[in-house]
Amino acid sequence: MNLIIIGGGVSGLTSAIVARRQGVNVTILEKNSKCGKKLLLTGNGRANFWNKSMDLSFYHTSSKKDLEKIITSEKDNVLDFIHSLGIVERINNGYYYPYTNQAISLWNSLLLGALNLGVKIEYESPVIKIEKEKNFKIYTKDKCYDADKIILATGGMSYPKTGSDGSGYNLLKKLGHTINKPLPSLVQLRGKENFYKDLKGVRSEVILTVFENKKKIKEEHGELIFTDYGISGICTFNISGIIARGLNKKYEEEIFINFIPWFKGNSMDFINFVDNQEKKLKDYTLGQILEGFLNYKIVNLILKLSNVKNDIKWSLAPKEKIVSLLMNFPFKVKETNTFNEAEVTTGGIPLEEINPDNMESKIVKDLYLVGEILDVDGICGGYNLGFAFMSSIKAGRSVLND
Repeated sequence: MNLIIIGGGVSGLTSAIVARRQGVNVTILEKNSKCGKKLLLTGNGRANFWNKSMDLSFYHTSSKKDLEKIITSEKDNVLDFIHSLGIVERINNGYYYPYTNQAISLWNSLLLGALNLGVKIEYESPVIKIEKEKNFKIYTKDKCYDADKIILATGGMSYPKTGSDGSGYNLLKKLGHTINKPLPSLVQLRGKENFYKDLKGVRSEVILTVFENKKKIKEEHGELIFTDYGISGICTFNISGIIARGLNKKYEEEIFINFIPWFKGNSMDFINFVDNQEKKLKDYTLGQILEGFLNYKIVNLILKLSNVKNDIKWSLAPKEKIVSLLMNFPFKVKETNTFNEAEVTTGGIPLEEINPDNMESKIVKDLYLVGEILDVDGICGGYNLGFAFMSSIKAGRSVLND
């Protein structure tokens, strides 16, 4: 049996290795001059490939029921596969990395694993058309390949410079598949206000609360990083997919930032807390008191927005206004950054259009879809690479058994 895999990223290489170990003849058609470009960028070059807590709650998808089947059946197989490549993991708070802390170690192991098994890789071979009669014909610009089965692993649209340009969606649309609109996820957010340049580079532990059309829909706790146009950091990334989908529907998206997540009381409790701080720190201005637990740039902005000077005394300040900004600082979302900055894609081929037992298309027999091309995306923490491994192992195993 001849298997063609379109795309030589993590998903494509994984499926190739699993299928080839069963004796299947495998050829990868890779549009770039080398495989796995996006993997080398993952996790700031560290490749967080798995998480100890791998379950449905960390994902968005078009079908929770189908994704649960995939996770349940494959999550116990991923580490066995990783270990079979010679990779030793480093675990940090449940996050799995190559022990070297370098994505290139995982990249080398996947590529070497495929080549040592005899997987053929055709580089600079973008697929422009797929035809299906009894078997498949796959056309590149200068060649036609025959295949009994295809695994399509072209990825989504994030980091297009790595080759993820949405070409897989076009191929599948022509074959009869539908596409949930691809949008950027795990990406920075742009604010409507123009004062964020004053906070550029500031890092702060916060709680972010997302309101969509005035209704609370999500809360996230973590480190926030300010840019000159808005916000970044893991907690921002983890809410960005929800916000991208909301903005696409023309919803109003607003985030309220709590700069004092360590304080468990309400606003009156916090006023009493600062009252006591002022009693202890009699010679301190309000700015100096706040700088005891806040970055001075945040302090300066909050006092500026409260229309008070930094050297005012707390007892003379508009306490309710200041505390409101400290605990519920409004961030009106203008837009997300683009696919150029996004780590993953939210949207893609609906899971309802594939069989979760084997990743085979319900539209085209003997066509299998894996990885980011599907409408599945996770938060930060190894969930997106985790899904790439789970779906690709399942497809690679299934091509011979179906």
